[in-house]
Amino acid sequence: MSEVFIKICGLRTAHDVDVAVDAGAHAVGFVFAPGSPRTVGTATARELAARVPAGVLTVGVYRGQSLDEVRRLTEESGVRAVQLHGDEGPEYYEALRAPGRTLIRATAEHVARCGELGEDLLLLDAPDPGSGKPWNWGSAEFTAPEGRWLLAGGLTPATVRRAVEATGAWGVDVSSGVERERGVKSPDLIRAFIEAARGPGSSR
Repeated sequence: MSEVFIKICGLRTAHDVDVAVDAGAHAVGFVFAPGSPRTVGTATARELAARVPAGVLTVGVYRGQSLDEVRRLTEESGVRAVQLHGDEGPEYYEALRAPGRTLIRATAEHVARCGELGEDLLLLDAPDPGSGKPWNWGSAEFTAPEGRWLLAGGLTPATVRRAVEATGAWGVDVSSGVERERGVKSPDLIRAFIEAARGPGSSR
């Protein structure tokens, strides 16, 4: 199995960003959706994103926000990827496309393949994102989408490797599964999650 793409989401402090990057995360996410304990402002996100090396993707996470707001927050924060949780159509993705920008579609519904709406990456999330409640990836009815997709929803250091092996996911995404309390990350859990997601015998 090829190396699993690992995204650590909902980061709010420089220390947590540094830990995730140093441990080998391929992407780090900053939440701009209102109402989350992980939400950050664009000034904070810009400072955090500036710490991230070019080889690690910085992601802005949005939920049900207008196109103008998503554009503004993305430009002000300087993140290089847009992750949308909502019912946006293909025209929305097309309007956000820009050189060097990665578009991520997050959904809790079954999707046959990545790219149906113009997204570059597909994220299969739990119905209540950020809640820590697992997505039903263990269901006998589960069919993996084609293309580049990330599994999210209730993953932890204890479950992530089994989830990857069961689903064949191209990548994984975690937020609450590496927190010591809601909205507060644990550096030890971040490291443990990344190590577990890689699996035995992997190397940086």
